[in-house]
Amino acid sequence: MAENDERRMDDVDPYAVSGGDTRLWNRNYVLVMIANFLLFFSLHSLMPVLPIYLSEQLHAGRDVIGEVMGGFVVTTLLIRPFSGYLVDSFPRKKVLIVCYATFAALNFGYIVLTSVMAIAVLRTLQGFSFGSTSVSNSTVAIDVLPSVRRSEGIGYYGISNNLAMAVGPSVALALYYGAPDIHFVFAVPFVSSALGLLCASMVRMQPRATVRDKAPMSLDRFFLTASVPEGITLIAFSFASTVLTTYVAIYSRQELGSYAEPGMFFLVLSAGLIASRLLTNKRVRDGKIVENVKLGMILVTTGFLLFVAFDSAPAYFLAAAVAGLGYGTMCPSYQSMFINLAPNSRRGTANSSYLTSWDVGAGIGILSAGYIAEVSSYRTVYWLCFALCVAGLAAYYLFTSKHFLRLRLR
Repeated sequence: MAENDERRMDDVDPYAVSGGDTRLWNRNYVLVMIANFLLFFSLHSLMPVLPIYLSEQLHAGRDVIGEVMGGFVVTTLLIRPFSGYLVDSFPRKKVLIVCYATFAALNFGYIVLTSVMAIAVLRTLQGFSFGSTSVSNSTVAIDVLPSVRRSEGIGYYGISNNLAMAVGPSVALALYYGAPDIHFVFAVPFVSSALGLLCASMVRMQPRATVRDKAPMSLDRFFLTASVPEGITLIAFSFASTVLTTYVAIYSRQELGSYAEPGMFFLVLSAGLIASRLLTNKRVRDGKIVENVKLGMILVTTGFLLFVAFDSAPAYFLAAAVAGLGYGTMCPSYQSMFINLAPNSRRGTANSSYLTSWDVGAGIGILSAGYIAEVSSYRTVYWLCFALCVAGLAAYYLFTSKHFLRLRLR
């Protein structure tokens, strides 16, 4: 309890929206949401197309595809903790603009590069810029929200990610099979990220009081150590989520029957994600974030069981809907858990700690899935995802939720 009291004394919010304005949909919040949608549209329009392009046109093996896709996640993971420190220590909008501009510039490389090695290097480098951009953009979003509606705003903010997941893969896959030139397909993420940069540059940030943190340099400046149990549990579900969205297109083409349509799968998955935000918003306003996470984990685990245990079109699309509902219910509340474990002066660090934990699971998932599929099958990979979800659900029930309730600040 003494540790909790000490952290609460530091819990002054220097970024609170001034003037008593409690509007959720203010101009800056809308601009940041659009910038986030365009950032993730760029990401998700590449996610399903790149493995197919590497396999069908550049003749890369499954293990090589896993390495190319995994390099992005590894560098995203490496930059996350430093991104949190940067947005807590320097003007957040300037950090956001520099990172976003770098991400957009690197997107141009997919248009001109045509070898597996060159794309691997580009993809790996881009992880640095994406990791820092997503941390800074989401932290700016939290800044421009009125404090009394912050948890609600985080939930709605996630809808921009979900819309991007719905539209991005569907557009990219349609263009990949319909456009006469692959370079046209790769131009889409570049244009999207350039427009997102424009939106981010239009955000007007209020002058903030300088936070003078005299604490010595320590691990807690880069990763919120109070959230380690939450992070470990999250890894299981991020592993499963990233493997699902990265490999479902190639899995559908190579191992499933004619009923498997990945473009429609992403649409149904995203519909579930969006519906969950609308259906559970009242529970978020009522502070039921622990219960939301539990419910989301149960739904995700059920979705993966449907996905791998039943070989039929109804099960395929029902799994997408149920998993979407689960992740949409779980993730915003899980992010709120991290933020509620940190003083406001370390909001960026809390945010990056959530994303870092997600990226650890995502990186392990993408890298290992390629090797496992090479020696067995993608179906084996998805059975592993189901098993990890069961383990993560058990860990949350038995320990993680109790840890959060004991140390939460808000």
